[in-house]
Amino acid sequence: TQSKNILGYCVDVERIPNSCRDSTNRIFLKDGEVLLNLSMAYYRVNISAYNKAGESPQAIYLVPDLSATDLPGQIHVKHRGTNAVVTWTPEYNPKCFVVDWGTGKEDMRMKIVTTATGNFTLDNFQPYKLYKIMVHVSDVCQCESFTRYEKTFGVTQFYSVEGVPRTGPANVTILNITKHSALVKWTEIAAEDRLGFLQGYRISYTDSSRKKSLGVTLNSSTTSYHLSGLKEKTIYRVQISAFTNAGEGPPTFSQPFKTQKYGTV
Repeated sequence: TQSKNILGYCVDVERIPNSCRDSTNRIFLKDGEVLLNLSMAYYRVNISAYNKAGESPQAIYLVPDLSATDLPGQIHVKHRGTNAVVTWTPEYNPKCFVVDWGTGKEDMRMKIVTTATGNFTLDNFQPYKLYKIMVHVSDVCQCESFTRYEKTFGVTQFYSVEGVPRTGPANVTILNITKHSALVKWTEIAAEDRLGFLQGYRISYTDSSRKKSLGVTLNSSTTSYHLSGLKEKTIYRVQISAFTNAGEGPPTFSQPFKTQKYGTV
């Protein structure tokens, strides 16, 4: 359809998950721009153009994930076997709470809680999987109104059972090699391979005589470390492992590298 023949646009805003039937919020526009004030739940936005002949196919846009740590400490989770009890302390008593939980957009579940008890039991959690739990408040509890009135109260992440990382960090490289030092860099472990909340990394390095150095423990936000006190003209190999509260995972080994005989320290 030529743009000059477009009479307007239809924007359908659908909440994910959507346990309410026919709760899509449809907006009609003349211009190709709309401002949406949404909660931190997942949303699908379907956009189509229309003219006298009818409506075009829809373009689908998924609202990107927002940080799960934007609202820390507002809600708390305790696991009980395969279930979890979510508790919160609201600043006021809204008409209802809306609880979302799941591992991502594809399997989120939704429950409307109309009592002011401030807790809710979620079930069927699988071990070693990271779940996102969101609690929203709304003063209008009809399904079709959540897109307009819902506000996010708290967001947290949760493992019912933590495991050790499945792998070590990837892409271990050695840079800036000098007579007595070298820089180790790596990329963080993929979320699906962590199997728990990553607490940190352990680095150790061995020279050609196989005399192992003392290990170094680093926090989980670190992706590089400067080795110092190395012997000149010596071959070293570095190994890096990651650990969660459940323990330490397998190490990743670097390619061997050799310190310089001459040059700077």
